[in-house]
Amino acid sequence: MGEDVEKEFITDLHIHSRFSRATSKDLNLKNLVKWARVKGVDLLGTGDFTHPEWLKELKDGLNERDGACWYKDDEGEFPFVLSSEISLIYSQGGKGRRVHLLYLAPSFEVVDKINSYLDGIGRRDYDGRPIFGISCEDFVKKMMEIDNKIEVIPAHLWTPWFGIFGSKGGFDSLKEAFGSQVDNIHAIETGISSDPDMNIKIKELVDRNISIVSFSDLHSFWPWRLGREATIFYGEISYQNILEQIRNNSFKSTIETDPAYGKYHWDGHRDCNFSCCPSKTKEFGDKCLKCGRPLVIGVESRVEDLSKIGKEDKKINTSIFSVQEPVKSKLFYRLLPLHELISFCEGVSVNSKKVWDIYNKLIEKFGTEFNILLKVDKNVLMEELKDNIKLCDLIIDNRVANIRVEPGYDGVYGKIISS
Repeated sequence: MGEDVEKEFITDLHIHSRFSRATSKDLNLKNLVKWARVKGVDLLGTGDFTHPEWLKELKDGLNERDGACWYKDDEGEFPFVLSSEISLIYSQGGKGRRVHLLYLAPSFEVVDKINSYLDGIGRRDYDGRPIFGISCEDFVKKMMEIDNKIEVIPAHLWTPWFGIFGSKGGFDSLKEAFGSQVDNIHAIETGISSDPDMNIKIKELVDRNISIVSFSDLHSFWPWRLGREATIFYGEISYQNILEQIRNNSFKSTIETDPAYGKYHWDGHRDCNFSCCPSKTKEFGDKCLKCGRPLVIGVESRVEDLSKIGKEDKKINTSIFSVQEPVKSKLFYRLLPLHELISFCEGVSVNSKKVWDIYNKLIEKFGTEFNILLKVDKNVLMEELKDNIKLCDLIIDNRVANIRVEPGYDGVYGKIISS
């Protein structure tokens, strides 16, 4: 008899509802569940539990049981855990700070306590991701007072505008951002523009054994958004199990897009259609070559800068910055969504009828997108795609991270250029 293989489940815990800005008007529980099943995602975060209307829909549509919140339809039950995102805008150290934090809650009872606290310091009814003028340290401290099972995770850690380490209003360390509450930070979210290999260049993250998790931050339910980044956990689906694996850094792995695909990977200026790599940015003095204005400094540059801080300035404590010894990241899969592959192969838009026809045929044959991207044997794929060997090869190249992507910058997504 073979050894038992521990059950695994794929999660996307950073999502939004239709009550957040710039989101699909059709983002509801029904559509989220439908497309999570197609994608192969086993568990979703609810997103936006601070918004009164969305919270009512969550309470009406989900049954809280066995450490999760369950949605029921004709196909069975689908689990959620309670999650939300908050925007903190404040001043610290003589500098304006703008930070997005993802946070998870163990129950509706705890969510009600969180919302009661937020009602005392501002409004939460105008956006699914509301803005509050409190510090990261004060927010985490209050969450721990409400319930120490609340998990706060810096969202899209490196993005320029609202990442903890972002070039626009970010910090140089978790300690600087969270102060006395830094030990209550157990994980960071990579964001689309970075991956674990980039994050382990920062010694503070390695020394603190920070979990490096990935989720989609979706603004629509389509499968090229939902689950484009995800985290794989072991065992049974429950809040407590997820919490323990995040806090112990003991989950299996993450699914990452190629970081070049992200909207802020390289430095650039979208108004001038100009971008460049970190070395060129320094050569150009951080200025756009076309208009002379400052470039938006992207994730790759920021990772490079933080990994080097302290090497030249002896006054800075180097122990929290660059890694001196080789470190290996946890296993992760680098994948582009199947729609993107079909779109590139056929030379048409990602939402075109031709792409959908091919996508739906593959889903009908193989069940889920993640099954196609990760598991279906190459020979079986070749038989199914014998009239489209280029797409078959692209799927296999994607599986082994052998696709070249032109880096995104300043809000512009990267794009496939070859395999």
